[in-house]
Amino acid sequence: MVQSTHSDFWPDDAPASAWGNGHPAPLAPESAPVPEYGRGSLADLLPTLAAGQGVPGFEARIPELTPADRNCVFLIDGLGWEQIRTHPDEAPYLNSLLVTSRGGTGRPITAGFPATTATSLASVGTGLAPGSHGLPGYTARNPETGELMNQLRWKPWTPPQVWQPYPTVFRLADEAGVHTAQVSSPTFAQTPLTKVALSGGTFHGRLSGEERMDLAASQLAAGDRSLVYTYYSEVDGKGHRFGVDSDAWRGQLMYVDRLVQRLAEQLPPRAALYVTADHGMIDIPFDEESRIDFDEDWELSAGVALLGGEGRARHVYAVPGAERDVLAVWREVLGDRFWIAGRDEAVAAGWFGERVDDRVYGRIGDVVAAACDDVVITASVNEPHESAMVGMHGSMTPVEQLVPLLEVRS
Repeated sequence: MVQSTHSDFWPDDAPASAWGNGHPAPLAPESAPVPEYGRGSLADLLPTLAAGQGVPGFEARIPELTPADRNCVFLIDGLGWEQIRTHPDEAPYLNSLLVTSRGGTGRPITAGFPATTATSLASVGTGLAPGSHGLPGYTARNPETGELMNQLRWKPWTPPQVWQPYPTVFRLADEAGVHTAQVSSPTFAQTPLTKVALSGGTFHGRLSGEERMDLAASQLAAGDRSLVYTYYSEVDGKGHRFGVDSDAWRGQLMYVDRLVQRLAEQLPPRAALYVTADHGMIDIPFDEESRIDFDEDWELSAGVALLGGEGRARHVYAVPGAERDVLAVWREVLGDRFWIAGRDEAVAAGWFGERVDDRVYGRIGDVVAAACDDVVITASVNEPHESAMVGMHGSMTPVEQLVPLLEVRS
């Protein structure tokens, strides 16, 4: 079953299904442990930091964070709270920042739903929940064209500012006189996802992790008020390919632990470093019970026009007129291992945030399926690469949803 961990966001009286310790059949959509939008999610971090720097229009949504003149956010792709907590030997520095007897001040926050990179990076950069910024999954239907759009790779091409029209926190901070910079791989400099989620100020491309840490520190020192973002992706990459129990993944964790310490030791005066992630990850066994192949399952595919999202967080788009039947079948077949919701049920339960913009509503599946067990819905024919992955993410279980918020101050 899914590993669990206790936090303020996952109370002791939460439904058993939220902890992966057993569940009724079918699971009610309102029983899903909804992310802490507005008070403890990824979307709340940058608005809180910007408010502390005096940027107009923002408020401190995470009030326990003490304002700093210079803020750096280091986002490590795929490194959930649970993965740090259970690997103290590979990540001694990161573990020293946890809430432990050693005096760490870190705690978990929630990624948002789905817990996936495109959605989470948009939440970080815009300060908005998925229902507002409009990137509600790995792939989602474009209501204007009827096609599935990959929101990570931005295929097929869609005008970025039409798809996500809100300004980023970085842009608003830059306009308010805060020195703002992003330090990441050069390959991300001009991507549509960067433009809609992370743009504002200046972008600095560096290949190695060490170069990024050093440049992020110097960018922090470049202004009396600074907001700097840096990113590392390979923890996620090794997890997808080899799993979070692999030596390759552990090696990446050891490396990124050293990167965090390198950056922390270079912080200029009056600075705060926040280490976080876009999602956690769970390894899924390669057996028929754990991997349900949509492309080989006539019952699940009946009445379905498009299958979106990813294995643990599916958007299901029905043939017009078949919506109720598809919902009923998916709930009957999968309802003891997935939270299965109709679109309106998922919206009402707050899965995508407090509100869903009109332009976003049709991007959400007629049926939304979120895994609560060690299970995925693959698509071996249409998604061969994704279906072969070992490590997966996307749903609302603690191991996927809880991400670190670790703090170092100078």
